[in-house]
Amino acid sequence: MSDLRPRFWETIPLKKMTPAEWEALCDGCGKCCLNKLEFEDTGEVAFTNIACRLFDNDTCRCGDYANRKRHVPECVVLTPKTLAKSAYWMPATCAYKLLYQGRPLPDWHPLLTGDPDSPHKAGQSVIGRTVSELTVPEEDWEDHIIEEMP
Repeated sequence: MSDLRPRFWETIPLKKMTPAEWEALCDGCGKCCLNKLEFEDTGEVAFTNIACRLFDNDTCRCGDYANRKRHVPECVVLTPKTLAKSAYWMPATCAYKLLYQGRPLPDWHPLLTGDPDSPHKAGQSVIGRTVSELTVPEEDWEDHIIEEMP
């Protein structure tokens, strides 16, 4: 992380962050990799415990991050340009969403703790708590709706 400016998230606008700074905002919680259901009548977004087919439940990481869009065309690649359209479905604890809203990072965020496992230790990730979308028929996804994990 030596290529990161000290506490850059407090002073650098999202659009002016370097690619390394942008990527460092991700806390590794895995919540964005959960399939969500959007109810057309209310606009409400419900989280499920069903993870993308590339998600590794044991590491809480994408199994092929660099090529994810090729394997999962519907994967949203978050950028400063796509953030405004994507923030509504992102988890409440997401650093990108929080900073976009002018709010601080949570105290368990790895940029604050220096520990990449801090989201898992704080119970803020989905590590070990998902099922693959390959194992659940889409018509059964409503049976897997969860409260947004803390």
